[in-house]
Amino acid sequence: MDLSIIIVNYNVRYFLEQCLHSVEQAVDKLKEGEADAEVFVVDNNSVDGSVGEVRHKFPLVKIIENRENAGFSRANNQAIAQSSGRYVLLLNPDTVVEEDTFRKCIEFMDSHPDAGALGVKMIDGKGAFLPESKRALPTPLVSFYKMFGLTALFPRSRRFGKYHLGHLDNDKTHDVDVLAGAFMFIRKETLEKTGYLDETFFMYGEDIDLSYRITQAGYRNYYFPGTTIIHYKGESTKKGSLNYVKMFYQAMIIFAGKHFSSRKARTFSLLINMAIYFRAALSLARRFISRIYRPLLDGIIIYLGYLIALPFWEQVRFNSVDYYPPQFLQVVVPAYILIWLVSLNYSGGYDKPMRFFSFLKGHLAGSVIILVIYALLPLEWRYSRALIFLGSLWAIIGTLSIRLVLHMAGIADYQIDLNRQKRMVIVGLEEEARRVSGLLQETQARPNIIGFVSPVSDTPASEGNSGYIGHIDQIDEITSIHRVDEIVFCSKDLSSRRIIKIMTRLIGSSVDFKIAPPESLSVIGSNSINTSGDLYTIHFNSIGKESNRRNKRLFDVVSALLLLITFPFWFLFVKGHFRSVGNTLRVLFGFRTWVGYLHAEHREQPDLPHLKKGILNPADLHLPETLTPEKINEINVVYSKDYRLFNDLLIITRSFRKI
Repeated sequence: MDLSIIIVNYNVRYFLEQCLHSVEQAVDKLKEGEADAEVFVVDNNSVDGSVGEVRHKFPLVKIIENRENAGFSRANNQAIAQSSGRYVLLLNPDTVVEEDTFRKCIEFMDSHPDAGALGVKMIDGKGAFLPESKRALPTPLVSFYKMFGLTALFPRSRRFGKYHLGHLDNDKTHDVDVLAGAFMFIRKETLEKTGYLDETFFMYGEDIDLSYRITQAGYRNYYFPGTTIIHYKGESTKKGSLNYVKMFYQAMIIFAGKHFSSRKARTFSLLINMAIYFRAALSLARRFISRIYRPLLDGIIIYLGYLIALPFWEQVRFNSVDYYPPQFLQVVVPAYILIWLVSLNYSGGYDKPMRFFSFLKGHLAGSVIILVIYALLPLEWRYSRALIFLGSLWAIIGTLSIRLVLHMAGIADYQIDLNRQKRMVIVGLEEEARRVSGLLQETQARPNIIGFVSPVSDTPASEGNSGYIGHIDQIDEITSIHRVDEIVFCSKDLSSRRIIKIMTRLIGSSVDFKIAPPESLSVIGSNSINTSGDLYTIHFNSIGKESNRRNKRLFDVVSALLLLITFPFWFLFVKGHFRSVGNTLRVLFGFRTWVGYLHAEHREQPDLPHLKKGILNPADLHLPETLTPEKINEINVVYSKDYRLFNDLLIITRSFRKI
């Protein structure tokens, strides 16, 4: 056996499917040269149906199922122990390889007996080079430059940019310190000498540790740009999260304690802990500011309107500039503003991109609520309905104006939904292109598909019904003339190698790329180096929509408040009276939701949007013993897909005694 390919999967079903399609094609190419390969998928207790999908579509893949998340190192080691190839490839599931990637890597390793392992050129879903394709050893000084931003400021500096070896040519072969775990092509003989991956590293750092041990054993690590792969960064983890920062830096501490001198390790550990707190503080500040700065700006604009307009109104209406007492501006106006902002939030006025209808609905609902409260207040607190109407008008004009200005300035958080559909072209033969077109029209994206592009050169533009607007060699002109936003490649009709070449050729354009695997219900891509991959798929995510989640939470709060107010009237009609009050409080404070999923006692559950644990569930009207796991899945899927507030109300009404 020449090659053993090992892929560790954790809840990335659609990316795994695309990866295995590309691996399958590369293995077929390898066999043409009389080499052979085996493929392992080690599943770390996924609950998204990954294992069933692999068994159904890729029967030759060897599956290792873990009943817990064993971590990256241990999962890889399980497969390495069973592997029989001269070479072992550790491959991430969120990657796409070229058809000749494996052949080229074997040829390089065979011709370089000093090579213990190699990595290849990696690009993101926009075709941009990923700097982690080649890295230096993270010594304390190198790590300091990276963690405190100097590497980002001076990426090509021999000193400051050393973490990613930015001074080395991306298109030339180099001897490097560290290879990326996303694609690590290792000589099996080397692994027998160095030992397998260190299972002390649960996730992150294991590639640095193994790369270092390979060089310590007398071998060399090579960066080999003779082949290129796509790597959709961060599908199994959220790279910007605090948890990621902590896990990654803790892995660095483990590495330092293992390989550096005690003094150097202590220095490194201190530096790492400083970086953790620094990054954590930045992350918390960024998260807090990102949540409040838009409502805060709206509040300031509305308040300034009152502050400026009030003296004019008093002069015109009452011939006095001090008619209203100070508490009007100090208490009443801030209360009005708070109601408008809360109403805007719950109506979707802060969703991205902003929808005009949600924006107006939020302001008008807030004004109605203010008027209702105004009517219930004592006379001494009723200052002026006219100021409510004028303030409402200014709130709409002022906050809408700032949105329009910032939208035109290109500020991402202030983009307005103008109901503009994405303009797409699909590259593929007619049959597959029409299948993918139908798939895309069934997703929430609902793009404007300009036409199909033939993967065969010199195909004339269609005058019939095939929909071709040109061929693959004209893709640059097609993109420009038709103002294309997104290109979708049918991988059934187009090689990964060709797709990657087109992506790298169009780098720098505003075009996004997606790949549609054959016979799949998913279309996958990525918009930038800093984002996880985007996924167009027909899946049940109605409850996952931001507006539905917000409405569900609002329903929980309002219904819980009503139940608490009417507690004496229903106290005797429910089982476990005090437990019911406790459940009501849990729902009110967001620890639980009234209606959640019913969990099946088996692993092949559908991939549904996350919900808090429910007090009730959609199956409460059925006897538990009559529900098979498959029936439970069906009930959960129907609830998720067809979510309505009325459904929650109906379930609570019919199962009220169980709350």
